Amino acid sequence: MDLVSLQNSLDNISFAVLLVTMLLYWVGAAFKTIPYLPTLGGTGMIIANLCIAALLGARWLSAGYFPLSNLYESLFFLAWGITAMHLVAEKMSASRWVGVVTSPVAMGITAFAALSLPSDMQKAEPLVPALKSNWLMMHVSVMMLSYATLMVGSLLAIAFLVVTRGQNVELRGSSVGTGGFRRKQDSTGTASYQLKRNQDNLQPQGGDSGAMAMSWQDRSGSTSTAVLNPVSSTPSSAPELASVPTLSPQRLNLADTLDNISYRIIGLGFPLLTIGIIAGAVWANEAWGSYWSWDPKETWALITWLVFAAYLHARITRGWQGRRPAILAATGFVVVWICYLGVNLLGKGLHSYGWFF
Repeated sequence: MDLVSLQNSLDNISFAVLLVTMLLYWVGAAFKTIPYLPTLGGTGMIIANLCIAALLGARWLSAGYFPLSNLYESLFFLAWGITAMHLVAEKMSASRWVGVVTSPVAMGITAFAALSLPSDMQKAEPLVPALKSNWLMMHVSVMMLSYATLMVGSLLAIAFLVVTRGQNVELRGSSVGTGGFRRKQDSTGTASYQLKRNQDNLQPQGGDSGAMAMSWQDRSGSTSTAVLNPVSSTPSSAPELASVPTLSPQRLNLADTLDNISYRIIGLGFPLLTIGIIAGAVWANEAWGSYWSWDPKETWALITWLVFAAYLHARITRGWQGRRPAILAATGFVVVWICYLGVNLLGKGLHSYGWFF
């Protein structure tokens, strides 16, 4: 079997499958009455994941080392990680929105690797001396998995901002820490959620007004209630109130799901990032005689760690919910890309093996 030809076929097949999968998810989101499109999209993600895994396996057999030595290999490993974490997130949330935001990123990565990179960069080359170590698999694979996991979690946070239209919807669900309000069950089994919209200019000027409550049934059959802050019913505030779009119960339920799954996925990616950084420090000491040299990649890995540490700290100890942590996670998405790819584009360093300028 010609493993090189097999790799060339699999990378193009992966791109084509992910392109079709992205279209299925987008059409399914636009036409929600078509029930089988999300299922087809999930099947496409599974096929793409298996194709990329087969590509990496063929690369490993033909080159004789774990395929993470250049930009082409790392891009496909990142795409494999994103599709794998997509399947986890979709299983946890049962929401088609997961595929809407993750499939275009995975497709774009495979398109860039298979169609844009020069053919010389797609070839397997002998390892440079610094990479001839067992730490290659330990450090680089864990770092790439952490990137993929954090990207998926951040994409779900971006989807949350889109669903809530950027409004300050403060969820009172199950994904909060000691500083927030946990979901409570009453004697009837009703799960109550409180959601607060930021309407500083619409606060009551005098007297009390009743809070608006909306209820819906979640997938388990229990009824969830969204309570929005009361607003003034005075004539002066009526035009301002009319200009603020009202979120439907379905959007609030979807926002709660996206917020919860985003938090859990990022909570998985952060320990992977921590382990990867520690493993890299140990490997650097063996290869270069120093645990930390403030290389551009090391510096941005630390910045990435600090951004997501701040996100988890805000949620666990401060009880942040809704828009503020979602904006922080969206910022983390950009920081991850700078750490992974931007450093190689902006300047060379000890981690410049993927440089292609």
